[in-house]
Amino acid sequence: MKQITSDSLTARFLRGLATSPEGIAIRVEDDTVTYAKAHALALEWAGALLAIPNGPPRAVSVLAGRTVESYLGILACLYAGVPVVPLLADFPSERIGHMLEAADVSALIVDAQGAAVLPELPSLVHDRKLTVLAPWVDGEIEGPFDVVEVDPRAALSEPYATAEPGDVAYVLFTSGSTGRPKGVRLTHANMHHYFTLMDAWYDFTAADVFSQAANLNWDSAVSDLWCAWGAGATLVSVPPHAYRNIPAFVARHGITVWFSAPSVIALVRKTGHLTPGSMPTLRWTYFGGEALQCRDTDDWQRAAPDSAVINVYGPTEMTITTHRHTWSPERSPALGVNGVVPLGCLHDGHAELLFDEQGEPSETEGELWLAGPQLSDGYLDPADGAGKYLERDGRTWYRTGDRVRRIASGELIYLGRVDSQVQVQGYRVELAEIEHALRTCSAVKDAVVVGVQVAGSTELFAFYLGQDVPARELAGQLGRKLPQQMIPRHYRLLDRFPLNVNKKIDRLALTARAAELRAALGGPLVVGEPGGGGGAP
Repeated sequence: MKQITSDSLTARFLRGLATSPEGIAIRVEDDTVTYAKAHALALEWAGALLAIPNGPPRAVSVLAGRTVESYLGILACLYAGVPVVPLLADFPSERIGHMLEAADVSALIVDAQGAAVLPELPSLVHDRKLTVLAPWVDGEIEGPFDVVEVDPRAALSEPYATAEPGDVAYVLFTSGSTGRPKGVRLTHANMHHYFTLMDAWYDFTAADVFSQAANLNWDSAVSDLWCAWGAGATLVSVPPHAYRNIPAFVARHGITVWFSAPSVIALVRKTGHLTPGSMPTLRWTYFGGEALQCRDTDDWQRAAPDSAVINVYGPTEMTITTHRHTWSPERSPALGVNGVVPLGCLHDGHAELLFDEQGEPSETEGELWLAGPQLSDGYLDPADGAGKYLERDGRTWYRTGDRVRRIASGELIYLGRVDSQVQVQGYRVELAEIEHALRTCSAVKDAVVVGVQVAGSTELFAFYLGQDVPARELAGQLGRKLPQQMIPRHYRLLDRFPLNVNKKIDRLALTARAAELRAALGGPLVVGEPGGGGGAP
């Protein structure tokens, strides 16, 4: 067995284990697991994965809900030295099947919720024999699967070390424009650079308590998990009902580190609990995934007066985050544009370029390209990287699709997307994918989806051609194809789409019309409870 290298994610957990063996590593509702117990269980589960009769799995998906099993499953995969593919059990089964095939998954770790999905998978995963590990699931596993039992006698004596820093640690799926999600390969080396910076910048200790607001298939959850585990700290999963009173949840668990999408701020305000001094235990707060409003940030800062509040930015393809800006009530509002907090300065060791609308380099404003050690190993399907991973000046760059402006301090400020992607409750959503799904609905001939800014977040508005059907029926059909956050809230039948001077569909005109229609509806934005429903794909 190879020696465990210090730049692997496995080494981070072992560091936390050495620091706090009897400390709580995971808390999900009333269920808790210590570092020592998590280590022992992960060795047992990893031993079961490596003992699969037809050989070690090429990749393992943790198909689960928000349970202790999902966290232990991720650790077990890395202990076994195989890439982990976290998937939500409440995704549509067709979507799960596609992602399993795309990631070359040959084994699954499931909890009870994941086990309930298994009977639907064989017809969706073609020419693929799946092995299932269901350590804590009662009853029989239905379907033509090889079921592997956990035998404590076959537990590994120590984690199996990955061979190289370039080995893939995670596969995370993002939304795709072709009607299917795109799998991004993140290596141990990518992770090592990111977490080395986090360790240097922030004083996390075993006394900290981290929130885990995002689903485990989203990159911010990767940050929560391994920052906490690297420090020997406690990670607390945030259940949907906690959003009725976030400050009370923070106080109950003594949470000191919070990371979520900014839409949570509006939700806490709506519940009437975003009051000055209501979250005194917080030391660090991170917001990312969508534009962070200055007003929201100031309100959160007042509620958590002892916390630094940091706006973070970075696409999944660049491993979690690449920029950060620490909020200052005196300095930040003057730097922002349209009331949005700056993205901040680039992470050490990376490079950025801006390109104007003519594709020429710009020093001040344009589309952002990024390069550096956090650049992922590309998409599972190389075709998805066409036009996104580009060679220039002897290095590989990722074209983000985000339009930014560089200000005198060297920081970037966000101006918007140059393509059709939008952020919905912190999740990156490709409008073309929703349009593709709408066109498969029985009454729809064609469709255009736009995003409308409402109360600091985005609502999706669908215009379509075809037959007039109730919005509930269209939403129901989409619910069988897409995660919840990708389903439009509004639908409008048109006779034809407006065209611009180039005879292309005028999306700007449709966006303006959607804004008018939404304004006519009136009333505040009602944000769903984050974490309840789909994840990043």
